[in-house]
Amino acid sequence: MKPGTGAFRGCAWTTRAWCNSDTAGTSTASGVTSRTSSLAAENASDKDLTKQLLEKSSVPVPRGKVVYSLEEALEAAGDLGYPLVCKPLDGNHGRGITLHLMDTEAVTRAFELAKQHGSAVILEQQFEGRDHRVLVVGGRLVAVAERVPAHVVGDGIHTIDQLIDQVNQDPRRGEGHEKTLTRIKKDDALLHLLEQNGLNLQSVPEQGKTVYLRDTANISTGGTAIDRTDEIHPENRLICERAARAVGLDIAGMDLVCPDVTQSILETGGGIIEVNAGPGFRMHLHPSQGKARNVAKHVLDMLFPPGRPNQLPIVAITGTNGKSTTTRMVGHIMRLAGHCVGLTTSNGIYIGGHRIDRGDTTGPRSARTVLMDPEVDFAVLETARGGLLREGLAFENCTVGALLNIAEDHLGIGDVNTIEDLARVKGTVIEAVRKDGYRVLNADDPLTAQMQNTGEGTLIWFSRQGLANPLVAKHVQEGGTALVYGQLLEVGPGTASQAQQQQGWVLLYQDGERTPLIAVQDIPATMGGLAEFNIENSLAAAAIGIACQVSPETVAAALRSFHPSFEENPGRMNFFYEHPFTVLMDYAHNPAGLTHIGRLVEGLREKHRRVIGVLSGTGDRRDEDLVELGRIAGSIFNELIVKDDERRGREVGEGPQLVAKGAREAGLGKKHIQSIQPESAAVTAALEMARTGDLVVILASNVEDVWAQIRSFKPDRALLQID
Repeated sequence: MKPGTGAFRGCAWTTRAWCNSDTAGTSTASGVTSRTSSLAAENASDKDLTKQLLEKSSVPVPRGKVVYSLEEALEAAGDLGYPLVCKPLDGNHGRGITLHLMDTEAVTRAFELAKQHGSAVILEQQFEGRDHRVLVVGGRLVAVAERVPAHVVGDGIHTIDQLIDQVNQDPRRGEGHEKTLTRIKKDDALLHLLEQNGLNLQSVPEQGKTVYLRDTANISTGGTAIDRTDEIHPENRLICERAARAVGLDIAGMDLVCPDVTQSILETGGGIIEVNAGPGFRMHLHPSQGKARNVAKHVLDMLFPPGRPNQLPIVAITGTNGKSTTTRMVGHIMRLAGHCVGLTTSNGIYIGGHRIDRGDTTGPRSARTVLMDPEVDFAVLETARGGLLREGLAFENCTVGALLNIAEDHLGIGDVNTIEDLARVKGTVIEAVRKDGYRVLNADDPLTAQMQNTGEGTLIWFSRQGLANPLVAKHVQEGGTALVYGQLLEVGPGTASQAQQQQGWVLLYQDGERTPLIAVQDIPATMGGLAEFNIENSLAAAAIGIACQVSPETVAAALRSFHPSFEENPGRMNFFYEHPFTVLMDYAHNPAGLTHIGRLVEGLREKHRRVIGVLSGTGDRRDEDLVELGRIAGSIFNELIVKDDERRGREVGEGPQLVAKGAREAGLGKKHIQSIQPESAAVTAALEMARTGDLVVILASNVEDVWAQIRSFKPDRALLQID
């Protein structure tokens, strides 16, 4: 499948849900998902309401009545006739249930027992037959187990007490739900049942005689289970499925009593006596006899249907420069495509366009916040070097991995000493791409281009060189997908105008066809093409959008409506025009980033008198990196202010001295270089230095504080005239 068409196989558009069943059967296993209706669960807990719902759906149920006093119970018993069952209206796990009531004395005892578990008691006719638990998942019957009450079989030698001990030695039995079967407890209910049958713990049953120890067949009270899934009659199957739908449960446990489950209950009698929400799975996963049923598979198939994407789509974007802008562009594309986007950036986490956390959130902890948010249906994660080195990735694999570029930055930190080391670190994102995902790579960056065979997933190139790049030309010729910068170069009637032909365009090559997406001058972030680095970021964002099956029209609309404002892209090429001079704030912090800013400034220089620069001599950079930063700054700025508030282990003034050294080597005079700290003081000095027509370029660390400082600055009008 080519990107841009069809379903996005690497994503999950399904609702997040889970089942708290334990497929090993070693802990409480009950079927509850995020789709389980609270109303349906309430319906199931009210046994009388459940019976009404089933009756209206023509499901066979026993006649009964809800009673609140012994007098009501005895009156109801006379109306219903014997045998009867007495149980709490909202009970579970067989608690408070008494079967085989044949007279008023038995009803009296049973009523008092049931009242211990709730104020309301239900008295109903008793169906004769075997007890079955039927499991219905997503409206389909998936398992049937015949439940046999806790019992022992006599041998003519041992007492009932000894036989129970022998049964409890079965390694499958444990306390509560810790194992597949539960140990039989010698409690009052057990003793009372034995007494009713003229027995006690010291009785010695004859050889082969079965002695039942419980009225009910619940596994939780020591019962056993026999798989009957393949034996249930088709009509019984349909009745159970209809019952689950009537109550409204996505996972329902039906208690079906009938003489023979292989025969229709419409012929033999019997019916459904209860519908349970959150039914247990143990008896189906590990029956005492018969075939084990992997019911958890049916739950997962219901939640995540086979063939439908079932993983939250993740776009991971890394590189040395341009990560934040590209991440925000992609987030904007996906929002226009109709998604609730979770975004991690260098200045905060955004969910659905709202910032929920501030600061540098480009590491795995922030990514996990996005991935765990139930509102998010599309994750776009800026993925920085620091987080990769500290904790790796927050995900096992991603749908799209993008590597923008590799330039010298942060070398000498965390055993990353060379640019090749840095490439290997950032290449982790590409290695994490799914087989059915996409790798988006910069064909013009040598180290990035070398990763064309790294990882899996379909390769998409982006390139400012376009088809002049041999990698791109070959890829396009073979039918591959690429987003490139180029000209239309069309001739003939009905084609683009000469002006359009001369413009630079974002062009999509796919399956041997070319589609013009948008003219670069129509992308606000490129400043009419002056901001070359944002041409590159736009190409990358467009490539990611196409990989994510967004239509070319939507990609173009998103690039056209994305602005480099502080509100949309804080700290990235934010211009402020409300002073008599122009201010540009950016986050460029390494030689490659500053070089890009220099190219933009060169295009703006003729409109401005002087260019004043503010940047940091960040202490954790290598000496040669700081000197190189100074050389580049010296070639760009007429006035340079170096901040000294990010020393990171260096002595006071050490970082600025290295930057100043490089600036002087580039020809900037000593009197035009200052070292000021902290950042706020350096910014104030630059703004006060500015005169009408100047351009002030501030490479900020704390972009929010600096932007607020720029906006609130009040120029001294008397000093704004040219010196």
